[in-house]
Parts: sequence; C-alpha cells; structure tokens
Amino acid sequence: MSGLRVLAVDDERNALEDLAWMLDASELVADVDTAASGNEAMQKVGTTAYDAIFLDVRMPGLDGLGLARVLRRFARPPALVFVTAYESAAVEAFALRAADYLMKPIARARLEEALRRVAEPATAPAETAQPAAASDDDPDVVPVDNIRGGGTRLVPRSSILYLQAHGDYVRLVTDDGRFLLRGRLADVERRWEPFGFVRVHRGYIANLKRAVEVRPMFNGTAVLVFADGSTVPIARRQVAELRRWLHR
Repeated sequence: MSGLRVLAVDDERNALEDLAWMLDASELVADVDTAASGNEAMQKVGTTAYDAIFLDVRMPGLDGLGLARVLRRFARPPALVFVTAYESAAVEAFALRAADYLMKPIARARLEEALRRVAEPATAPAETAQPAAASDDDPDVVPVDNIRGGGTRLVPRSSILYLQAHGDYVRLVTDDGRFLLRGRLADVERRWEPFGFVRVHRGYIANLKRAVEVRPMFNGTAVLVFADGSTVPIARRQVAELRRWLHR
C-alpha cells in the first residue's frame, strides 16, 4: 500500500507537534495533517479523506468523543485512535468502535501497533473490512489494562484464550499478550457464557471456541489445551462436560 493519510488532533500545541512527528516518522504513514481543535478537524475532514484520525479526548468546544460520534455517521468513516492522558473515556471509545486507545506519553511501539491495526483492515476485502456489530449491552471489544506497556487496550473478545483470577482483577491471555480487566471472575462468567466462555476451574474461564484438546491428567483431572500450546487446569467435575462440548 502507498501509506496512510492521517489527521492528528490535539488542543495542546506541544502534544500535537510530538504526535505529528511520531506519525510522520512511521513507514506506514504517507501524509500527516494536524488540527488544534475538534472544529478545525471537522473542517479538514470535510475536504480530505483520511484513513485514520488520532485525536485527544478532552478539548474545548467539540471534544474528541463528540467528534468521533459525528465521524461514525459518515458512510466511510476514518479509523479512530484516541490519544489521551485519561482512562475514563475508554468504555465510550470502544463503543464508538475505536481502533485503539493510547495513553500519554505515547510509546513508539504502541503507536506503531495502532497504525498496524488501522493499516491491516485497509488492505482487506471490502466485505471483511467492517467490524462486526457489537451489542449495546456487551460490546465485542473489551477495554483492558496493558500489563507490559501501560495504558488501556481495546481487545477483541474473540482473541481471548482464557481468563484467570488475579486479585481484584481478571488476567486476560490473548493472541497478542496479557492484559488486566477490573472486576471479578464471577462477573465475567455470567456475562460471557453466551459467547462460549465457560468456568473450567475455580480460578479460570476458558474460551472453548479456541480450545483444541482436553488432555487427561492424574486423579480424573485434565487440562484444556489451546493451539499455541498454552493450557489451563480443568476441575474434575468439568472434564466430562467439556469433552462433550468439544465433540458436538
């Protein structure tokens, strides 16, 4: 591909210049425009087709979330990546189907990751480029804390292999890494069961759609095996039920 055309939006001049410089330095980006407010961004979007908009959440006047709501009404909306110092808007951001949510100060690796998330759908066939429709009550994208890089990450639920109790959090193990979700395992169990997530052990919930084998162990217990080789324990009372589920 020839490269992404990107608009960076932030009312803080230094932050905007830094973001534009980092975007311009990426090999995935062909052109970078800037806007110092939501209103200025709307003017530029009216005359230029952007592949992605990297926007701050809190701005005077038309803020990032308000701008995003307007852009989502476009027939072909640009990908949205929020860049902010606040985690509080993460839930609304993924409800607006944001491609990513970056926390300031931005690490170059996270910025590149967000650009790849934008670039990959741009090269996919039209029928697969649109994200799946999300439920208003329980969207298909989950806002989580990034254990390694910090900040908030938007994780597709289908990418999650299993969840593990982790104190006041739930640890998510996904195709792309490990993340933390605030809450209790019991809360996730009730809400995610319709999506194929089942409590297999006191401390684990597994995405059975991603499991490949129930491997027997000693004393009637077993482990659930995933395609990448990772495993989670299965309580003795769950072994027979899970075998039936995997073979239906």
